[in-house]
Amino acid sequence: MIVGLGVDVVDVARFAESLARTPGMRDRLFTPGELGPDHNPRSDQSLAARFAAKEAIAKALEAPAGLSWQDAEVVTAESGKPELVITGTVRTAAHALGVKSVHLSLAHDGGIATAYVILEG
Repeated sequence: MIVGLGVDVVDVARFAESLARTPGMRDRLFTPGELGPDHNPRSDQSLAARFAAKEAIAKALEAPAGLSWQDAEVVTAESGKPELVITGTVRTAAHALGVKSVHLSLAHDGGIATAYVILEG
């Protein structure tokens, strides 16, 4: 049974400008794994899609107060499929809704990044 659905879209250029304008924003929003290795950091498109995923899961969880950006991490499975790993505040909110599975889909094209999250209970 679906217990939550969230979607978010991010304008990649505007998001990149925000990251450039606010130096500490990357570290507040993303885990080290999401940022990528120092020698090969993730593109603005990729980061915008990851941010959209964080917004989408917050919406799917009915946006409870106190969620930490760091507690929803987008990782890439061996198959290449994006997955959300939830911990801490996000996991607590998910458990309160009876979430058993989290499904994630990411896309970016034409300067827009999109994320869909489905929570299954």
